[in-house]
Amino acid sequence: MYNSCGDRHCPQCQGGQRAAWFAARQAELLPVEYFHVVFTVPDELTPLAAADPRCFYNLLFQAVRETLLDVAATPRHLGARIGGQMVLHTWGQTLQLHPHVHVILPGGGLTADGQWKACPRNFFLPVKVLSRVFRGKLLALLRQRHESDGLQWTGGLSHLARPGALVAFFQPLYKKEWNVYAKPPTGSAEQVLKYLARYTHRVAISNRRIESLNADGRVTFTYKDYAQGNRVQRMTLPADEFLRRFSQHVLPRGFVRLRGFGLLANCARERNLARCREALGVGRVAADSAALAGELPAEPDDATTPASESQLRCRHCGQATLRPISNLPRPTVPELIARTYSLVPLDSS
Repeated sequence: MYNSCGDRHCPQCQGGQRAAWFAARQAELLPVEYFHVVFTVPDELTPLAAADPRCFYNLLFQAVRETLLDVAATPRHLGARIGGQMVLHTWGQTLQLHPHVHVILPGGGLTADGQWKACPRNFFLPVKVLSRVFRGKLLALLRQRHESDGLQWTGGLSHLARPGALVAFFQPLYKKEWNVYAKPPTGSAEQVLKYLARYTHRVAISNRRIESLNADGRVTFTYKDYAQGNRVQRMTLPADEFLRRFSQHVLPRGFVRLRGFGLLANCARERNLARCREALGVGRVAADSAALAGELPAEPDDATTPASESQLRCRHCGQATLRPISNLPRPTVPELIARTYSLVPLDSS
């Protein structure tokens, strides 16, 4: 029987948090076009993310934030201060390390004199400019942190600590086009938000994608093969390799992977939203958290938390309501993984 552990890396325990996040963001929507932009780190940098995830992901957030703010502030592109919500994802379909940041943001911003300036219809900012600015900022931030001895060189990267080695390692990356993708807006702002909300609290893989846990110590799961037109494929891995891939996406303790920036930074969000609404001549959007949670579309891959009254009803008679009689202690992430995928014995040493 399923017992909610509440861990943010559990595939089943994020439904409530996802609905709450969606309701809060829904109340902040402005009556303008919204955009969804994805910043992806090239494969050459994934070993750095694995070696020092807290440092690397903080710098990644900083590079994405500064790129969007700087390009939008340029008069030739928009000439306004913008804001948005960033979500860190670290995985690909086969659970390999694949860091990227999703950003949802309104198509416009406030000018220096407090006026709202909108982006051209169906166009946010030039992705080639965003890609090149993002490339320069992230590599520069990594070099600065390296020069201040702020990077950890583990996982076979000790050679990069030698003088000049990191500069040589980065040189080919300056010549490579990085992947920044701005998805064309489809429908209303609410639809864009609902689309992103499906992915805000997902972690690596959902239970429903796991097809079998075989007695021979092998795990079979499904994945979408983007090279084959999103065709669903199956992959079988030894249990220890499956756990290794999953564990790459367990974030450092206390790390925040949902962040606002610019006009929507937490410290001044309400004040800035009020200024935006005043400039647009609209009032605050009324939001009913319960109703909005009900409108949130079902997670495409993840199971939701059994928290509603209908889910707590007796499955036999459909009338009686189950009542919790005790609170079980929450397991740690290693305990959670060991319980869920108990094919590999834990090292007792």
